[in-house]
Amino acid sequence: MSQPDAYAGTVTVPTLHVSLVQAASTLDPAANRAELARLTAEHGADADLVVFPEAFARDFGEAGSDLSTFAEPLDGPFGTALAAAAAGQGTTVVAGMFEQGPDPSRPYNTLLVRGGSLASYRKVHLYDSFGYRESDRLTAGPIEPVVVEVNGWQVGLMTCYDLRFPELARALVDRGAEVIVVPAAWVAGPRKVHHWRTLLTARAIENTVYVVAVGQPAPRYCGHSLVVDPFGEVVAEGGPGSVEAPEVVRAVLDRDLLAEARRVNPSLANRRL
Repeated sequence: MSQPDAYAGTVTVPTLHVSLVQAASTLDPAANRAELARLTAEHGADADLVVFPEAFARDFGEAGSDLSTFAEPLDGPFGTALAAAAAGQGTTVVAGMFEQGPDPSRPYNTLLVRGGSLASYRKVHLYDSFGYRESDRLTAGPIEPVVVEVNGWQVGLMTCYDLRFPELARALVDRGAEVIVVPAAWVAGPRKVHHWRTLLTARAIENTVYVVAVGQPAPRYCGHSLVVDPFGEVVAEGGPGSVEAPEVVRAVLDRDLLAEARRVNPSLANRRL
């Protein structure tokens, strides 16, 4: 199989500046919208892409909580606030929300992209693992990989538990992704940080892509937002964080390094299916 031509039909830009906002969402949607606006204004001016965690519009709450009351349309209050925050800084912003779907009792877990690009991605793999049952309260999205252009770079979207399914990352790369963005609320627990870092590194190496992952902070979640380059090297990483103090991880993605990784390790071109 030939290597995807990620640059076909696009204007290539040598670098992509990203800001990962490792901040906790609360149970108050209005407070979360205000924090989204504040943090984007503070950290978005020099970034091409600002990424917030999964479920930033409103936290999951206690395990098994009914989330339908907090579901919104894509152009609802959270989507409107996200678009305004992105426009205010001339950047692209990604953040998670619960989206109204065909089943009023089980919304989608959705990533919303606003700013230079407009897109949404509904989480495919729901977190029915480690004693949780996300599918009891949410609806899985269609198996439709989503890749958007951000400042000349092709950016694929995944959410949290999707990380454990390498076929989705490969499908994004087959659609031209040079960067995979992974907002998460990666629940804390034994071995969980090790899983997080290992899987993010594996997705970067096996697909020769940058992986940009931002999680909600400790103590409920793992934090450790990080950027991994196509060789599997960690470019930048946060700590566990806290709900009181958002942590911002910044990195510059380099297209020359991406091209070098795909030349040195042409695994995409060497596949035999």
